[in-house]
Amino acid sequence: MQKTLMFAALLLAGSAAFSVSANPYETRLANGLRVIVKEDHRAPTAVHMVWYRAGSMDEKDGYSGVAHMLEHMMFKGTQKVAGGEFSRIVAETGGRDNAFTSHDYTAYFQIVPNTALPQMMALEADRMANLRLTQQDFASELKVVMEERRLRTEDNPQSLVWEMLNGTAWLAHPYRRPVIGWMDDLEHMTWQDARDWYQSWYAPNNAYLLVVGDVDHAKVFSDAARTYGKIKPRALPVRKPQNEPEQTGVKRVAVKAPAKLPYLALAWKVPRLQDVDQDQEPYALSVLAAVLDGNDAARFARRLVREQKIAQSAGAGYEEIVRGESLFVLDGQPAEGRTVAELETALRGELTRIAEEGVAEEELARIKTQLIASQVYKRDSMMAQAMEIGRFEAAGFSWRDYDKVLDKMRAVTAAEVQAVAKKYFGPDSDDRLTIAVLDPQPIDESQPRKKSGGAARHPAQ
Repeated sequence: MQKTLMFAALLLAGSAAFSVSANPYETRLANGLRVIVKEDHRAPTAVHMVWYRAGSMDEKDGYSGVAHMLEHMMFKGTQKVAGGEFSRIVAETGGRDNAFTSHDYTAYFQIVPNTALPQMMALEADRMANLRLTQQDFASELKVVMEERRLRTEDNPQSLVWEMLNGTAWLAHPYRRPVIGWMDDLEHMTWQDARDWYQSWYAPNNAYLLVVGDVDHAKVFSDAARTYGKIKPRALPVRKPQNEPEQTGVKRVAVKAPAKLPYLALAWKVPRLQDVDQDQEPYALSVLAAVLDGNDAARFARRLVREQKIAQSAGAGYEEIVRGESLFVLDGQPAEGRTVAELETALRGELTRIAEEGVAEEELARIKTQLIASQVYKRDSMMAQAMEIGRFEAAGFSWRDYDKVLDKMRAVTAAEVQAVAKKYFGPDSDDRLTIAVLDPQPIDESQPRKKSGGAARHPAQ
């Protein structure tokens, strides 16, 4: 533990040896596809990822879930590759593949021996341009997606709470729609809807290619031009602003579902990161979340769970790097004999303490050290490196901003943490607050317990 903290302290001081910006190489093909390569020669493997700047936030009302549905259909084959063959070919190389859909993007990846990388690029480029969509394949896969929704959302009480929280917090913003889609929209979805989504958004000028691993960037650029470079760009749909109107009072929603324990989530609308160099508050909000729930010694775990025994669990979260809007969320389950109201008071009380008393320099230094270290440790994994680059790009930033963000986190002061606590969680913060509560109902023990996974190989995330 001591060695870990010493190493983390070195990271906090800023070490050029860990700079992402020292290595990645980038080019843009004539068709608009950006290619980003991070060379990492520690093992003879490569991560190959294609990210499309199209997620559920780009859907229209009545079509929720189509982005995720198209992700499933991307494994149904092309004119050259039969359905199911894509993953079989990847497995034969000794690799693995999958995909994920979010509000902001859809991404596909393969982790393979570096010798198989050119083959992966050819396969992925093929389905970018030549996907075979049939009504029969769509009908069978739609059943898989609907069952995924049942298992992961409708039969999961906390997932229902989060779905209702987003649906209540956002009035106009597209984050109100679940990534997997509303069941009614899925029931009325057609294969033409998926085809239209594919033809609208799956174009090289709306995507970027990431390769991390034991590769030569010049050869990757050449292979990308040979495979992806043949695909013609397309005019993309116009994206209109979908700004959330100002909230004028607290919103509350209750969800009744079979469960053993109640659950509480509180979400405040707060700023997201827009300007890496000029913004200050998003960095302070990130540190504030870490002070509350950054590790086992953070305030929630120490005070609410172990000392006061008000909560069985308690957490805090904030995503500053998103395409849309941001929420600062507190959540938890009350301890046995405690109520949801007591938990809400305790969670909000910790924010009030920081707003009134601030954060000690020693505590702040420890939290920042661990926060920065956790980010830098991700660079031990090729996949994690690709994910960090990818999510920055998806939110409209550049991979070049990654180290800037870490530097900004290092520079956050105790005064800045106290200032955002006062500003966004003070006496008038209810005007930005949405509260969702799980009201547990009796569990019918006579019914067989359903498994919470395995319905779909490529789940929405």
